[in-house]
Amino acid sequence: MSARASAVRIGLVYPELLGTYGDRGNAIVLVERCRWRGIPAELVEVRADEPIPDSLDVYLFGGGEDDPQLMAADGMLASREAIVRAHAGGAAVLAVCAGFQLVGHRYEAADGAVLEGIGLIDMITRPGPDRLIGEVVVEPSASAYWGASGPPPRLTGFENHGGRTTLGSDVEPLGRVIAGGGNGDGAGGDGALAERFVGTYLHGPVLPRNPELADRLLEWVVAPTGGRLPELPSPLEESLRAERLRVASAGRLRSWYQARRLARG
Repeated sequence: MSARASAVRIGLVYPELLGTYGDRGNAIVLVERCRWRGIPAELVEVRADEPIPDSLDVYLFGGGEDDPQLMAADGMLASREAIVRAHAGGAAVLAVCAGFQLVGHRYEAADGAVLEGIGLIDMITRPGPDRLIGEVVVEPSASAYWGASGPPPRLTGFENHGGRTTLGSDVEPLGRVIAGGGNGDGAGGDGALAERFVGTYLHGPVLPRNPELADRLLEWVVAPTGGRLPELPSPLEESLRAERLRVASAGRLRSWYQARRLARG
């Protein structure tokens, strides 16, 4: 893999609005996993009073509560052309929870308000009857979008959302939900996966909990012709991922057992 002529620009978009669940950690992980490999990288924060530039290599949209999400929607819509142009030109996008909802066509809030999304992904989000809260495990889709390295191993995360996201007929989910709610639309998937795009409801943040997912995003921009990044041992991160998998699996087993007891009366 040849050296880059310039630093990888990791864009953290609207951290004061879309940063409720510590999603800044996603940006830090991407920057550090580049630097540990000798790849220059810089963190670029795009504040909510600034236009989103078309010059970033990775765009990170995090989670946020209702009012911040409303403000973020206005700014993202105003910068829609720049985001779409950057993605079409080779940039990668990670959109989590509220940020994920806003890259679709629209988000319908529980109070009846409708937020127009940027339409980067064919999907809509509507309010659900309750909130989906707790640990999530996702088996990533076996998709060509992952590139030469293939899909990452099972993903762990934490969800807290009331939306139900329905993907367009041609849109792949990020993966199949093993434990938790995910998109919550009855299709059994979480998030969305497309060319240089990952959308998900997984917090945690998701990239510190799943280092191989972080590396897939970086491969899309550092080795876009199908190459692979040099191996990077991640024993602490993998230990955390394994522990979270155990917790989620135990919670799923408890829920199954409780449901059986209730069904038996």
